[in-house]
Amino acid sequence: MGIRQRNQQTAITDIGIIGGGQLAWMMGPAAQKLGLTLHIQTPQATDPAGAIAHHTVLAPVADSHATQRLAQGCQVITFENEFVDLPGLQVLQDQGILFAPRLSALAPLLDKYEQRCYLRQLGLPTPDFVALGDVPWNPGEPVPNPLGFPAVLKARRHGYDGRGTTVVQTQGQLDALVNPVGTEPFLLEAYVPFERELAVMIARSPQGEVQPYTIVETQQRQQVCQVVLAPAAVAPDVATTIAQYSKTLMIALDAVGIFGLELFLTPDGQILVNEVAPRTHNSGHYTLDACHTSQFEQQLRAVAGLPLGDPGLTCGGAVMVNLLGFEDGPADYGDRRAALAALPQAHVYWYGKTESRSGRKLGHVTVTCASLEELRQQWRAIVHRIEALWYGPNTPPAAP
Repeated sequence: MGIRQRNQQTAITDIGIIGGGQLAWMMGPAAQKLGLTLHIQTPQATDPAGAIAHHTVLAPVADSHATQRLAQGCQVITFENEFVDLPGLQVLQDQGILFAPRLSALAPLLDKYEQRCYLRQLGLPTPDFVALGDVPWNPGEPVPNPLGFPAVLKARRHGYDGRGTTVVQTQGQLDALVNPVGTEPFLLEAYVPFERELAVMIARSPQGEVQPYTIVETQQRQQVCQVVLAPAAVAPDVATTIAQYSKTLMIALDAVGIFGLELFLTPDGQILVNEVAPRTHNSGHYTLDACHTSQFEQQLRAVAGLPLGDPGLTCGGAVMVNLLGFEDGPADYGDRRAALAALPQAHVYWYGKTESRSGRKLGHVTVTCASLEELRQQWRAIVHRIEALWYGPNTPPAAP
């Protein structure tokens, strides 16, 4: 039964979410606002979304048998992350369990090599790439690299927050990373000397309504997002092209929900699609405080078959800074969070994780700006002040 059919028959009020991290946790206030009940599948009782769930199934996100139990309490199931057992979920979908986005929309995206191939099939430009498993190679020999150095080595599955992504500078570095596990798990892509990294969130309803958010600039430190600036300072033709790319993708996938696109803007004005996230995304956290409808509310609206909300900004702009762990062990950082909350126009989100690890996302802070001019003039000072209060004398962490 498709989501269109189900929406015509009964209102959706109970939604399952596979994954119980901060992305699911941040759906809690939106669910309460919309009168929706959330049911969560997550491995640990201490995972953030347990605090907002009506019911929690404690199991790994790839446990499709647990997903079948999750489905008993809800009408539709959506995703907080993409680390799922797609064949196992397909069995459930064949039995009538409803997923949004549908599994056919996830299938081309979960493997990063297959995702790149799909983007190219749609006519969307990407960096050059190769699946290392398709290149002849004997273990112990130098790993073939037809793209030259530097290059970017990526895990085809299960990479996030800098994990599974490495900029390789030399043949020795490439060999050291690949030889222990073989070439099959890896995608190698050409290093792009980009001018800026951009991102956009875009939502699509079951009825085909499409709502893109403003384009943002993201700033990374060793492949981990540190700062998001909304809106990005881009030329109108760049904004038009990115909107076209995102709509092309959502329509081709027949996607329902909200997706995030990460892009490179090169010095010669090229726009390359880097990756697609079939869910809410770190680059959209600013929407909680700077938009009429947050990305989390928009996801629930789409999944429940409700009209999409207004994605427009409610302020001149916003700066979002991730709060990353810089030490290992239990940590609450209450004094630092209080200092951040005292900043003008600051909104602090603490994910409730009980353990800090270097590079782990523990929370974020968004500062809204009254005007676009204020954003352009003040964002560096805002970021510096936030990071000084958060890290103090500690060095901001590199990718784990």
